[in-house]
Amino acid sequence: MLISIDSKSGVPFYRQIIEQVKFAIARGDLEPGDRLPTVRQLAVDLSINLNTVVRAYRELEIEGVLETQQGSGTFVGRKRPRIDDLERQRMLDQILTELLARASDYGFNLDEVLQGLSQRKEKSS
Repeated sequence: MLISIDSKSGVPFYRQIIEQVKFAIARGDLEPGDRLPTVRQLAVDLSINLNTVVRAYRELEIEGVLETQQGSGTFVGRKRPRIDDLERQRMLDQILTELLARASDYGFNLDEVLQGLSQRKEKSS
């Protein structure tokens, strides 16, 4: 599982970790029993504060999504997170906002982005 942090999104890092773990489980990329990186390793990999990862893992544990076994690590629990339509729409809105902001930084306008997306859709069909 690959977790990435976007420091420009405005979304707190711990929330980004939570969302990415939940979506990975919901998609089936992570299965019950799969081991997650240690808190320390993930903090090093993402170059963020250890307490940020602790907070994300703790919230996921409270929700029953993750299980921590002392001395063994953190694992995906049996409870599968439900991603409702509202949460999916919110995530899509966040992705689109980030996409448009990044495109704007490079001088692209909305029409150019839409044209690029349309061309991609044609290629994938």
